[in-house]
Amino acid sequence: MSHVAKIEIEVKDLDALDAACRRVGCALVRDQTTYAWYGRSVGDYPLPVGFGVEDLGHCEHAVRVPGASYEIGVTARRDGRPGYALLWDSWSSGGLERVLGAGAGRLVQAYGVEAATRAARRQGYAVTETAQADGSVVLHVRAS
Repeated sequence: MSHVAKIEIEVKDLDALDAACRRVGCALVRDQTTYAWYGRSVGDYPLPVGFGVEDLGHCEHAVRVPGASYEIGVTARRDGRPGYALLWDSWSSGGLERVLGAGAGRLVQAYGVEAATRAARRQGYAVTETAQADGSVVLHVRAS
């Protein structure tokens, strides 16, 4: 059964997504035009804004997750804004949530850390990162 949903993150920097994938043990496969999923929508979840059933399974890039039979599609947004949406089939048999957590939380966090760090460094700031006992990450940004 398919449960295709959008991962709640706006991806604007593919290099940051690539680094985030490596951080959590996945791989961004650039120019992969399909992603592995159940293969058909059963209509039990609303599709992300701008996407139709015919768009499912198609992408510009994909995230391959070791130990999971499904993949994440990195798909150009369809709502007129720049960047990419991440589409995935969260059904438990695909294994993505087992590896990345609910809502792909581990990947979302890693992308946030990578994107913020890269943006701060482009503006000339020094960034250090501290992992917290609860799994959160604190970024310390200071003038270089």
